[in-house]
Amino acid sequence: MHATTVIVMGVAGSGKTTVGQALAARLGWRFCDADDLHSASNLAHLKHARPLTDEDRQPWLERIRSVIEQAQADDTATVIACSALKERYRHSLTEGISAVRLVFLTASPALIRQRLERRTSHVAGPAMLDSQLADLEPPHDALTLDASRPVDALVDAIVADLRGA
Repeated sequence: MHATTVIVMGVAGSGKTTVGQALAARLGWRFCDADDLHSASNLAHLKHARPLTDEDRQPWLERIRSVIEQAQADDTATVIACSALKERYRHSLTEGISAVRLVFLTASPALIRQRLERRTSHVAGPAMLDSQLADLEPPHDALTLDASRPVDALVDAIVADLRGA
């Protein structure tokens, strides 16, 4: 394996957590959902469909960066589900760390909206989709996968990429 940290990224509803958990289970790696690292204030904003500002996100990004640094220090292979919508966010998460692989899950806005409308337990609902799509800066250095594919097929593709196949 070439990476010890995989960041599964994309807009809300793209399948980051589902794919990330399945990948971590397949590889026997640790899993972290970056949503769990949001402050109570950020969660309240999201619950009320108020997009987060860069200022709101900065402490959250720092907490995620700490998870990555700790995983590297402990040599603990880790999968992180994180929106990482903007290039500067990804840069702040990965700058100076070579063993990180980005996986970008993408799908049509219609499919993402449908997924968001079906789920009720997540803080980011369909009202957040337009702002997430507006903020999204697709990465140039990521494994990009069609999130409409079955989870097992996505995990297979990520594992093959990590193994250099």
